[in-house]
Amino acid sequence: MATDPDPLQDFCVADLTGKTSVNGYPCKPASSVGDEFLFSSRATTGGDPTANPNGSNVTELDVSEWPGVNTLGVSMNRVDFAVGGTNPPHVHPRATEIGIVLRGALLVGIIGSLDSGNRYYSKVVRAGETFVIPRGLMHFEFNVGEEAATMVVSFNSQNPGIVFVPQSLFGSSPPIPTPVLVKALRVDAEVVELLKSKFTPVGSDDKISCSEPLHDDFADLSVGTW
Repeated sequence: MATDPDPLQDFCVADLTGKTSVNGYPCKPASSVGDEFLFSSRATTGGDPTANPNGSNVTELDVSEWPGVNTLGVSMNRVDFAVGGTNPPHVHPRATEIGIVLRGALLVGIIGSLDSGNRYYSKVVRAGETFVIPRGLMHFEFNVGEEAATMVVSFNSQNPGIVFVPQSLFGSSPPIPTPVLVKALRVDAEVVELLKSKFTPVGSDDKISCSEPLHDDFADLSVGTW
C-alpha cells in the first residue's frame, strides 16, 4: 500500500464534523456542495515566515484545509522562508513528498534509514528545480540564499502527517524522561534540560514552537558555500 486507499466514488467532499475512517472523512451529500471544492486559492499567498522562530511558514492544503481532497490520496503545502530560515528536520509518516522551488535557493537534506547507513543526501535546489523525499525519511530545507525563498510540495496522501524531530524529542507532552535522552544522545543531563527549556510542548492543533528566536549561527552560509 504505497498510498491512501482507493476512493469508491468520483468525489467525496469531507464532512470535517465527522470522524475519520480508513479512507478519510465521511462525504457531504452531493446536493449540498457545488464545484468550489475542486479549486483553492489558499496557496496564492503565504504567511509571514518571520513570525515563526524557525524562519519559515507553512500554508497547508491537506484535507483539513481543503476538504475536496478527501479520499483522493493527494495534498500539498506552500512553504515560505525568510533569509536563513529553515523547515527543521522532520518526517512524513504517511506520504512521499515531491516539491518544486519557486524562488530562492534551498539546501534540501535527506537522511536515509539505517539500511543505508544513515546516509546524508543534500543539494542546493534553485528556482524551477525539483526534489523528492521518500516516504518516512527524515529531511529538512534551509534557505541558503540572500533573499526570501518559496517552495510548493505535494504528497500522495490527503493527510501526510508530520513529526518534527527536535520538537518531538524535547517538547513532547508529557516530556520524555531525561535519563532516556541522556543515554540515547550520549550527553549530560544538563544539556538535555537546556534543550528541553528551548521548546514548548504543543497540542495537536498547534504549530511547532520554540522559546527562543533564530540566532546568527548560520550567517556565513550562502549559495556560494555549497
